[in-house]
Amino acid sequence: MSAAPPGRADVDAVEGIDAPAVSAWIASTVPGAIPPFAFELIAGGRSNLTYRVVDGANRSMALRRPPVSHVLPTAHDMKREHTVISALGRTDVPVPRTLGLCVDDSVNGAPFYLMSFVEGHIVRDEAAAAQLSEASRARAGLSLIDTLAQLHAVDVDAVGLGEFGRREGYIARQLKRWHGQFAQSTVDAEPGPAVIDRVHELLAEHIPEQQSIAIVHGDYRLDNTVLDDGGNVVAILDWEICTLGDPLADLGLLMVYWAEAGDREVALVGVAPTSLPGFATRDELLDRYAAASGLDVSGVSYYKAFGLWKLACILQGVYVRYAGGAAAGDRSGVDQFASHVGKLGERALLEVESL
Repeated sequence: MSAAPPGRADVDAVEGIDAPAVSAWIASTVPGAIPPFAFELIAGGRSNLTYRVVDGANRSMALRRPPVSHVLPTAHDMKREHTVISALGRTDVPVPRTLGLCVDDSVNGAPFYLMSFVEGHIVRDEAAAAQLSEASRARAGLSLIDTLAQLHAVDVDAVGLGEFGRREGYIARQLKRWHGQFAQSTVDAEPGPAVIDRVHELLAEHIPEQQSIAIVHGDYRLDNTVLDDGGNVVAILDWEICTLGDPLADLGLLMVYWAEAGDREVALVGVAPTSLPGFATRDELLDRYAAASGLDVSGVSYYKAFGLWKLACILQGVYVRYAGGAAAGDRSGVDQFASHVGKLGERALLEVESL
């Protein structure tokens, strides 16, 4: 999560942070943290917000909190993120180290937690990808898919996550959850594109049998990880929609995000870092995941359709939050989300109709 250390002049002016109250909480909760603390919103946040916190000894931590407004019920659960990262910290899956959880809304208006700040590359766009050598980009794709298989191999009971979520019926539950949130995400009472409702119906009619139980990240993609200079994944970030369920949902969504040179459309507006030379192809990633996990990936088209549809629902929510005045976070491209939601829905419809 590379970012320049924030200045100490206007620490009280950072939106989403009550600097005096949060500073007092950190000083009393995190061993070794030395006041004063400076806060900086890290660019890139479309949902939960991430801040870099620098203490008086110039040491960095990361703070996560929900959006500053327009939070839907059951969304943006800080305790869930903290729970799963803490559990995975006892495994070989690369995650930041948790430092503390605050569920007292009187401190900062919403729950938040602190974790270690992992230095490295976050590859959000082509410019960031170009900072890696071609060899490092090749390694990044392989490390990303190997790390996903590693996550899905974790014994949920052994790490204390056996009750983290329901184990069966993941896709059916996800369809209900995201369709419900999509229905609530309206601008001036106007519903989102009707194609989303049609795809929901078709996906519900063709739910595949779940092959295994795994920790499902829910938004696994290149820019939700931190890479070292060699392209190795050193931390997985953004666990806000993690639960137990069908591991192929993560794989299908990764295929949606993973752009190749020549693709006419990309999952996120104007973002296609993996189209640069060096990155693996989607087929290469699928083959590597199948070999590492032992799962049958021949039905991945369904999970791609589900991934496109879920992403459309998520972006509808992001668009509505920003349209409603939730200003903190990355606003770039948000004005295009309304039309992009419909395009994702049409792509999902093509995928699911081809099953």
